[in-house]
Amino acid sequence: MFYHIKELQYDARPAGPDPLFAAKLQEILGGQYGEISVMMQYLFQGYNSRADAKYRDLLLDVGTEEMAHVEMLATLIARLLDKAPVEEQDRMYRSQPVVAAVMGGTNPQHIIASGLGAMPVDSVGNRWTASYIGASGNLLADFRANLTAESMGRLQAVRLYEMAHDPGVKDTLSFMIARDTAHQNQWAAAIAELEQREGDLVVPTTFPRHLQKQEVAYDLYNLSRGEASKEGRWASGPSMDGKGTFNYVADPVPFGPKAYLHPAPYWVHDTMVPMMK
Repeated sequence: MFYHIKELQYDARPAGPDPLFAAKLQEILGGQYGEISVMMQYLFQGYNSRADAKYRDLLLDVGTEEMAHVEMLATLIARLLDKAPVEEQDRMYRSQPVVAAVMGGTNPQHIIASGLGAMPVDSVGNRWTASYIGASGNLLADFRANLTAESMGRLQAVRLYEMAHDPGVKDTLSFMIARDTAHQNQWAAAIAELEQREGDLVVPTTFPRHLQKQEVAYDLYNLSRGEASKEGRWASGPSMDGKGTFNYVADPVPFGPKAYLHPAPYWVHDTMVPMMK
């Protein structure tokens, strides 16, 4: 059960209308790493969690806050569209089509479909999709995905902050950037705790190591025909999980023979020429 508090978590109030920037803000609302995505991802991870209550509560705490961020961004976008001079926009596009094409402009659906409101789409109009979210049931995998999502979301918010001129927009983005800082640190702390508790960092930690081909578990294969990668921490020395040693393979060779497929049955109507052995 949820209660909706009418007050915004932060006052998302631009100084004036700007439909062009409203279209840009759609990315951090309905894009792959936008607020709708992290809201749904954290909530579904929380709903599905069978782990310790503190992890479930963390997910539901942050997921519920992301609902507030969706509301803030939707309000900010709607206010940027409010009283927008449509005639001036049209005149700009007709007089500067190259600028309009390169920089992007007003999302016509903000007028036609949503009546000057935000939508669950990204900055070029792609509809938000549930395929953006992950809820695997493995919290170490999920928390790493959450850290990536917050990293990408903060990056996009920072880029929008640099593009913005409206002081109210920059102020709102500054708040959201700070909250993304908090969330990155929280997921990083949860990851570190799980790694320490489980004594491993390879997901899933429960799979017996003796069932994997241990002899290739820490190899780095030089498949780019370069040599710079051998200089990294990942190419030599103890592995990060402490259970092996990194091994750089300068000239990797295949482990299996050439692939061969038997001809398909006649009723499939493939080309009836078998591959060479």
